[in-house]
Amino acid sequence: MDLKAVSTKIATGSKNAAGTVTNALDSLAPTLAPLAARWDAEADRRMALRTPENLKRLMDAQKNHASARSTAAQAKTRRRNLAHSPGVGLLNPERRAARTADKAARQHARETLAKLKEAKTSYPATLRARAIQAHAVHAVPGAGISTLGWDQAGAWPVAGSLALIAANVAALVIGRRKVAVSVEDELSAEERRLVERLDPSYWVQNADARGLAGTVPSPAQVTPAGLVAHVRLDNRWTPKGFRAKGDEIRALLGARTDLRMEIKAGTHGDRATITLRTRSAADGIDLSGWTPGCPWGVDTVTGEPVMVPLGRRMLIAGTSGSGKSWSTRALLAEGSEYPDHRLVVIDPKRVEAINWQHRARTAISADEVLEVTDELVAEMHDRLQLIPRGQDVIQISPDRPRITVFVDEGAEVIAMAKPRRRGDEDAPDYARIMENLSTLARMARAAEIILIWATQKPTMDSKGGIDPQISAQITYRAALALSTSGESRVVLGEDATEKGWHAHDLPMPGVAMLRSGPKSKPHPITTRAFSPQHVIDLPDRPVWHREESPARSAGASAPAPLRLVKETAPAAVPAQPTKAPTNREKVAAAIGTGATTVADVATATGINKGSVSKCVKQLLDAGEIRKADDGSLSVITQVGEVSA
Repeated sequence: MDLKAVSTKIATGSKNAAGTVTNALDSLAPTLAPLAARWDAEADRRMALRTPENLKRLMDAQKNHASARSTAAQAKTRRRNLAHSPGVGLLNPERRAARTADKAARQHARETLAKLKEAKTSYPATLRARAIQAHAVHAVPGAGISTLGWDQAGAWPVAGSLALIAANVAALVIGRRKVAVSVEDELSAEERRLVERLDPSYWVQNADARGLAGTVPSPAQVTPAGLVAHVRLDNRWTPKGFRAKGDEIRALLGARTDLRMEIKAGTHGDRATITLRTRSAADGIDLSGWTPGCPWGVDTVTGEPVMVPLGRRMLIAGTSGSGKSWSTRALLAEGSEYPDHRLVVIDPKRVEAINWQHRARTAISADEVLEVTDELVAEMHDRLQLIPRGQDVIQISPDRPRITVFVDEGAEVIAMAKPRRRGDEDAPDYARIMENLSTLARMARAAEIILIWATQKPTMDSKGGIDPQISAQITYRAALALSTSGESRVVLGEDATEKGWHAHDLPMPGVAMLRSGPKSKPHPITTRAFSPQHVIDLPDRPVWHREESPARSAGASAPAPLRLVKETAPAAVPAQPTKAPTNREKVAAAIGTGATTVADVATATGINKGSVSKCVKQLLDAGEIRKADDGSLSVITQVGEVSA
């Protein structure tokens, strides 16, 4: 082996040995950093107190105490001398005066001693001097014992003292060691700064100023979802108390106020975990548009696709601008795509409903909402009668499709559901809207009529956006960015804040937390973005209507079969089928046969009262019927003639 190879091998071995030592010291530094930090903090405190003013007070206190001790010693000596003098009795005035002076001198000495102690506290010795004194107390007697040559002691007392001194010095040196933070090249500038501040060497040196002394993090790990650091909690710290210091932790890290930070309990009672969502596992995944069967979103932590099965009652909440409409459209497209699925959109604001008119039954006005909910309840009751024994739900088919009922902005629907005024029995009873929707929420799942409720304000009060009865029946819950922590608790559960499910801290738009059940943990997801133009470009689909059969005009009371209407131009045929009478024609026919009130007409035709009232108003405006002063209805057959 030549000299160059030997030199290279020695250099490599030395480099490896040096690297091993460096790694060992780096691993020990976080453990000893709290000791060094406490030492330096105490040393700084002592040095800050060692001012010239405090030194002057200490010197004065020492002088006064020395003088008081001297005076007390003289008074004590005089008292003793008089006590032993012959011919001086106990009641001798001079002896009594000496006792009094001795007592006063001792009291003064105690007072000056207390002031001296206070002055020493105000002007303490340096921590290094105290350490030398403490080690001297141990080392000097040990050296004396070894010098005497006691067989049992030998050289161990001195060796033990020196080893203890060396251990303390080494702990301080390693604890003060500046660990070189290894930062990956692919990290962003923000992540680099956070990694450096999550390093134990930086954290321990600055934690006390933020009220976080006694907490030590591990070096941050880079995951597809961001940065994760595990924190050791010493002293009286608990995971709950550490989570309550979220603002101080964010300030210590210098993190953005809108950066999602999650603080949770760790694997043990003295551990916590900090997760900084600087990344998303959904980054780089195209979530625009929609195709049948595609996932609703992507889990931002694992990158796995997230599906929402059809047929699940669902609550979707999100403040204005959170992407609620864009996120929901993919669910509605899926629920209206297949031959055995139909969609109903209830939208008092109209904006969303008009996009779906080519493939969904839409209801905008209060009359339309009342009409469609009445039809849905009637359809539900019909279907419940068809469920065979031993089954929980009806089998869907193109003739009996699953109906997804989407309520866009529940607060507006609740606001329109007002009871009619007293004495106006012919007016529509809009309060029945919420009665119908509550019934659908409680009973319609077995009939495959599924309610999806969306709202900007998911509180459950008179001004909120969801009824408590409806909320209690919904298991799937999606929370986009919300306004308050209270809204997060309404959507995700009362323990949402304690478990760190802060939907009110989510970024906008399109980021949500999806919880599939009361015992499940929410998924942080990025939802699919579906624009209004994408909806308009979707192909037409059959629109659901529940219409009465012609037999109803003759007074039949049995429910009519379901009829599906596709609003497209019919193909040319040699002969057109007979057109079924409209609701308006049936109402006019019932009035012509003797029905004089809305209730009579509804009984005769089987049409719900809301639809009857709507048709009556149209007939009155057209001049085809007349309403007498007593409220009775009659048909106008000719000018000046009224049928009985």
